[in-house]
Amino acid sequence: MVEKTCAACDCRLDANPIKVKIGGKTVEVCCDDCSRKLKEAHVSATAGRRGRAMEENKILPIRHSVQTASGRISYVEQGAGPAALFVHGVLLNGHLWRHQLTHMSDIRRCIAVDLLAHGDTEIAPDQDVSVTANSKMLAEFLHALKIDQVDVIGNDSGGGIAQIFCALYPARVRSLTLTDCDTHDNWPPEAFKPFLAMAAGGGLRGALDAMLSDKSVYRSPQALGPAYENPERVSDDSIETYLRPFVRSEQRTRDLQRFLAAFDNKHTLAIKSQLRTFKMPTLIAWGTDDVYFDVKWSRWLADNIPGTRRRVEFKNARLFFPEERWQDFNQELREHWQTA
Repeated sequence: MVEKTCAACDCRLDANPIKVKIGGKTVEVCCDDCSRKLKEAHVSATAGRRGRAMEENKILPIRHSVQTASGRISYVEQGAGPAALFVHGVLLNGHLWRHQLTHMSDIRRCIAVDLLAHGDTEIAPDQDVSVTANSKMLAEFLHALKIDQVDVIGNDSGGGIAQIFCALYPARVRSLTLTDCDTHDNWPPEAFKPFLAMAAGGGLRGALDAMLSDKSVYRSPQALGPAYENPERVSDDSIETYLRPFVRSEQRTRDLQRFLAAFDNKHTLAIKSQLRTFKMPTLIAWGTDDVYFDVKWSRWLADNIPGTRRRVEFKNARLFFPEERWQDFNQELREHWQTA
């Protein structure tokens, strides 16, 4: 007669062993403690296999473009599930949101679009590039991708564009997240006006060339340095990714110039009443040390958007904290999506 032993500890089984179902099979153990250990071991092994499979089959960011009435819009996407639309601000592109695409793609189809006159998006020389035009482009973009509703996330002038999009197309929005951004009559912010004046005076191409040839210029207090808590940590590669598209041709530089020249708070003033009726779940996340967008504007948004569920401040953070403090921001964003 074959002696039966415990599936967990190999000890001899008595006449009344405990039967345990593991992975679709029934095994016998000698006691409740062995039953528990066997179940825990199975759960751990299954989780490990699942994790390795997810890593092996991980969907990496993919660059796409899609034709719309506003031009051929470039974007990067990663993940699957409900769509989340990330909107960057002036002088940047979808690269700003790379940490969100990488680390939030387990629960969302994360899409980072390049705005009109930015990144790899291609437009006609006479294309309207105002912030309202960009908001309308987002609606065309989603229509082209056959996406009905999105979680919208905006930063800087992209946050202003996101507000306009939500005001004009509220039915397209599942939830809204606004980080430091142009708000109400604070567009353009006072601290950005010297850059606009320089560009209006014909110095834009020279400034772009200077920042590209010497990356320390980009990081300096006279350029984009004030937008970062730690500008010295911004990589040369990121600066290239952000700025190089603007100097690929004279037309691209002119497009950026037109984008800058179109800055006008009339666009956000015009949608104040619609914002006050926007009730979709909204997160307001703000850096307390932003020289462009004082934290008071986060309070203004929270007071004027009835859908606001949470307003959070990141101490000492600056404008581009979604890039610098992405772990903290992603945690807030994940909780927002899960509760929304």
